[in-house]
Amino acid sequence: MIALEPKQRTQKTIELLEHQYPNAKTALTYTTPLEMLIATMLSAQTTDARVNNVTQNLFKKYHTAQDYANADLKELEKDIHSTGFYHNKAKNLKASCRILLEKFGGQVPKTMTALLELPGVARKTANVVLYNSYGITTGIAVDTHVMRLAKRLGLTEQKDQNRIEKDLMALVPKEKWMHLTDLLIFHGRQVCMAKKPRCDICVLNKICPSAFTFK
Repeated sequence: MIALEPKQRTQKTIELLEHQYPNAKTALTYTTPLEMLIATMLSAQTTDARVNNVTQNLFKKYHTAQDYANADLKELEKDIHSTGFYHNKAKNLKASCRILLEKFGGQVPKTMTALLELPGVARKTANVVLYNSYGITTGIAVDTHVMRLAKRLGLTEQKDQNRIEKDLMALVPKEKWMHLTDLLIFHGRQVCMAKKPRCDICVLNKICPSAFTFK
């Protein structure tokens, strides 16, 4: 392995993954900030592919924050059932959209502070919504892929998502924060999987402290 300091290793990681995944971006399908918010909230504990399958019909049925706020809870649960945890997700969608109506004119706000007022929205979701909807970078969205790869690459020793985010933000230029999220997610899905990472074909295996340690 080539020994690099964490900041150097992060920079090299970005360079190699940018070459490997030149089109890395969110896999969620959306056309408006509200659709981005809904899709990201639904993506918890499931795959983006499953969410896109659900939202294909969901977005035809519900168009505005008022549509979700006024939706029958049981019907909404049925509409999103296959994304899992549908009781909480439906409840949070309705509550969040009521807040959008009451405080933000039915529009998805453009600040982290405002988004965190919405039930079911934590920093990860807010970062994704701000970046993909408005091009606003306020942090790094830390999902399970980002957590796993950041630890394997020796970029953090933290277990808490917010602390991992802070560690990564200190290593990466701000203009690359959310791009790093997309790159690590792509690599985590295709190569650096949770149970059996494919170290033999990994473009990072020469700089990764965890390369070839998995049986």
